[in-house]
Amino acid sequence: MASVRRTLWHRVRFQLGAGLLLAVAIPYFLRLQLEYGQSDVDSLNNSLLGTVAALLLGYYAFRRVSHYPGVRASYHILPSFAASFGLALAVFFFARLDYSRLHFLASFLLCVGWYYVVYFKLQRQQRMRIGVVPAGEVDHLFEIPDVGWVRLADGSRDQPCDAIVADLRADMPDDWERFLADRALAGTLVMHVKQMEESLTGRVAIEHLSENTLGSLIPGIVYAKIKRLSDIIVSLAALPFLIPLFAVLAIMIRLDSPGPVFFRQERMGYRGHPFRMWKFRTMRHGHATADAREAAMTRDGDDRVTKIGRPLRRYRIDELPQVINILKGEMSWIGPRPEAVPLSLWYEAELPFYRYRHIVRPGITGWAQVRQGHVAEVEDVLWKLHYDFYYIKNFSFWLDVLIVAGTMKTVFNGFGAR
Repeated sequence: MASVRRTLWHRVRFQLGAGLLLAVAIPYFLRLQLEYGQSDVDSLNNSLLGTVAALLLGYYAFRRVSHYPGVRASYHILPSFAASFGLALAVFFFARLDYSRLHFLASFLLCVGWYYVVYFKLQRQQRMRIGVVPAGEVDHLFEIPDVGWVRLADGSRDQPCDAIVADLRADMPDDWERFLADRALAGTLVMHVKQMEESLTGRVAIEHLSENTLGSLIPGIVYAKIKRLSDIIVSLAALPFLIPLFAVLAIMIRLDSPGPVFFRQERMGYRGHPFRMWKFRTMRHGHATADAREAAMTRDGDDRVTKIGRPLRRYRIDELPQVINILKGEMSWIGPRPEAVPLSLWYEAELPFYRYRHIVRPGITGWAQVRQGHVAEVEDVLWKLHYDFYYIKNFSFWLDVLIVAGTMKTVFNGFGAR
């Protein structure tokens, strides 16, 4: 079986080398010529080093973020390089080093322009083709869109494919096992069906608790500590801006409907310990129901939501008081959303391994929120749970960066709000 031919545009060395030539070397030599005999050597050299570092950092960040499932790489070109060039400028500013803002601007524009060219050039290439060995539980793969699935058979094994996927737990004929071994030796990527599904959908369905990274039940201890420290720093830095906003919103909520400004509800939290979560009240006070589980659910067009509550919920502003929970160590800025205790107990009874999502701190936003939005029914919660498992298994700084970017998008379009 032949592999799909990869062009020069796919090669990292070409993308990076051409980017350095266009966005770094050209502005440097143009400035050298235009300011011949008059250029500030320190400013010129500092600008050169700064733009090289910014391009390399931006490219690295872009590559790390864009490999996650469901990510449209074009959305992250500008933010990645804006952040890296901005960081470089901040370092130069606070270190009081000489540099040229015009030099940086020219490099930034050329850099962003080049990587958009690379992106659109690659978009015109043939989409990924994946060969599927017809054995075991593989039929559901063909429901995943935007992939050129090729069902392999005895007469079609030589079709060009980027990768081969098989249910490696299934009993398959000896000739198929030899085929997989030969393809692996030939350099073709061979993946288990669950790995392939996970990499394309961003969901993890756990059948055994050993299926997270390295079989450990505690994901990323070092990063968890770093993240906790960053949660505290960001929360303390945000308080001077949040307190005046809270005062204005408190007045608006009290004028809109009778009742308290804040709503506190018992949620299931870190390591399965309940805690009292803070929110701005967005529903009419005293709207009671005998069914605690039903009362904990919020549905589309819920008539309990107040007039001021709708925009607060749409733009997730009602969640901001949870900075209190973050400072207390009960929550994080990013993590699986905590459910009301009655709902959590119901889901635990209905869904295997549901409690495993409590192994990390719950968050104000998370992978499931930017991918699926708000859900309440058990069938939908199962899909949400698979997103939470993906987050736990891939617990990392770069996934958190992607969630922050996705959250900014959902805040503006109101995706998943109820």
